[in-house]
Amino acid sequence: MEIEDNGFIFSDDKQKIDVSAVHHYLSTESYWAKDIPLDIVQKSINNSLCFGIYKDKQQVGFARWITDKATFAYLADVYVKSEYRGNGLSKKLMSLMLFHKDLQGLRRYMLGTLDAHGLYAQFGFKAIEHPERLMAVVVPDPYKKKD
Repeated sequence: MEIEDNGFIFSDDKQKIDVSAVHHYLSTESYWAKDIPLDIVQKSINNSLCFGIYKDKQQVGFARWITDKATFAYLADVYVKSEYRGNGLSKKLMSLMLFHKDLQGLRRYMLGTLDAHGLYAQFGFKAIEHPERLMAVVVPDPYKKKD
């Protein structure tokens, strides 16, 4: 899948992904993957359904679905570089990702967000009805360098 819109390319082609650019954003600018090693970013891309946003062949946005493509998908690592925000790129990306052929007919789509509830609500995401049913193992600061 590849779509051009107002000079931006939206694509699910993993060959187009600039892994170094994605790693740089995630490791230095994100709140959820601070200090993530490059090899972990590469492994996550290899094992996910990924989408990129490109302007003049430069990576300006990224997102990935962790999915079995049959019943479940978890949205992760969504970003648009700050200088490109406010152009509707996140909305366009979300609409393309949700209608991707490999994500149709799933039972559940999930994500976690600190500050983008309004964006995701536009696409049907809402707070979990029974959060007490969900459990997790959370490893705080998994990429923090040990002294």
